[in-house]
Amino acid sequence: MSEDKSINKWLITITVMLPAIMEIIDTSVANVALPHMQGSLNAGTDEVTWVLTSYLVANAVVLPMTGWLSRVFGRKRFLMTCIVLFTLASLLCGAAPNLGSLILFRVLQGAAGGALIPISQAILMETFPPHQRGMAMAIFGVGAMFGPIVGPALGGWITDNMNWRWIFYINLPIGIIAMAMCAFFIFDPDYLKKKAEKIRIDYWGLFLLTTSMGSLQVVLDKGQQDDWFSSSFIITFSLIFIVSMIALIRVELTHEHPIINLRLFKNVSFSAGNLIMFVVGFALYSSIMLIPLFLQTLMGYSATDAGMVMAPGGVATLITMPFVGAALAKRDGRKIVFIGLLLGATSMFIMQGLNLQGAFWNYTWPRIVLGFGLAMIFVPLTTVTLATIARTEMGNATGMFNLLRNIGGSVGIAMAATLLARYEQFYQTNLVAHINPYNPTFQMRLGEIKQALITKGISVTQADHSALGMVYGEVRRQAGALAFNRIFFIIGLAFLVIIPLLLLLKRPAHQSAPPPVH
Repeated sequence: MSEDKSINKWLITITVMLPAIMEIIDTSVANVALPHMQGSLNAGTDEVTWVLTSYLVANAVVLPMTGWLSRVFGRKRFLMTCIVLFTLASLLCGAAPNLGSLILFRVLQGAAGGALIPISQAILMETFPPHQRGMAMAIFGVGAMFGPIVGPALGGWITDNMNWRWIFYINLPIGIIAMAMCAFFIFDPDYLKKKAEKIRIDYWGLFLLTTSMGSLQVVLDKGQQDDWFSSSFIITFSLIFIVSMIALIRVELTHEHPIINLRLFKNVSFSAGNLIMFVVGFALYSSIMLIPLFLQTLMGYSATDAGMVMAPGGVATLITMPFVGAALAKRDGRKIVFIGLLLGATSMFIMQGLNLQGAFWNYTWPRIVLGFGLAMIFVPLTTVTLATIARTEMGNATGMFNLLRNIGGSVGIAMAATLLARYEQFYQTNLVAHINPYNPTFQMRLGEIKQALITKGISVTQADHSALGMVYGEVRRQAGALAFNRIFFIIGLAFLVIIPLLLLLKRPAHQSAPPPVH
């Protein structure tokens, strides 16, 4: 980069991390506030979830075209535009008078936020020489992990103590600081300036990308709610996704200036890295959704207590990431990812053994093991996957890489929610078979509960009904616990299945020369 030689690379790091953290926090901060939004905007549960879906859809559409938009508008100008739009959209979301306008502003916010992480990663990968890229990604990873740890806790605190609107207003000061720093410290590299000549716009690619990513996200987000393919709504969007995806691949491989450069997938190392990241996204997002759900629905934990179980795992990731970054300068990143995947699988297999008698620490320490594993997966995998990519394609590559993590997450959440509902029914049917008049254990337990209720002054008839209700409640809890255990086991297997793909990753050469500019 020509003009930023004089600018301290750590200043550039802070500059690009600010908008990225703002975007990551905003992905998770709204989840906690949904019930409050529902009340104040007079919306149903199905309707209010569009506050999350609309953001994710817009995010998924913009992510893969980040590199192309950077080339068309110039990266610095595009980054600053995204920060301004994101901050403005946050202000409008906070001031939204009804659900319709809130969803519209969330679409704008998601579209502006989609490009922030890939651009930040691309700038970092170019600012640091190859032997320091591991450390650069580790520092970026600390920021990226900071979001999911702080997001739900911050969202809960703001919603309880102020008003849900403040979860959006809080972005304003961060946006203004990020904007000022970007104006002073970020400059476009020479190759982007050369490319700034007129580029023929790939309108078909733009249309097909928007249609395919948007419809896929809608299917994943609404599938379980609408009972998947028994719903004509889901079938329609699935068909739209398949047709537009096939057409998109054809258009992008033949266009002179494609919106997304699918030719990058000819690079086997890049393709393998993306596939691993897809499965890691699947495992991470589904487990992070399941753990608090298990604690709140079956163990009676409050949202804050469930957050406290999650937090130590995030802290473990934060502490480990800088060490992983330092190790990457000397060690083979693939081996570090291998250890990380084993740790991820181990934590899931520990969770598979959890029951309803566990104490706070029983649920916390497997999450800490997962935290160590994630630190050893994210940083080396990003560094190794992007190491073989030319600088001119870095924007495209980071966009695709982040998109696959997000889609993996959406698939993971959708599958976990579906399997949970199906397995709960399956285990409940199995357990109910044991509750019959001929089972002496059941009869004895029922008698004990009835006796306890009668001694509290409840009539015999009422005690009969109440005792049966309590037994049924316990059956449902046990069926729920068994369902969660089975899904944790499946996620653990997912971590193990992708280990062979590590052999396809190329080990980056830690030379001090910059990567080739094709």
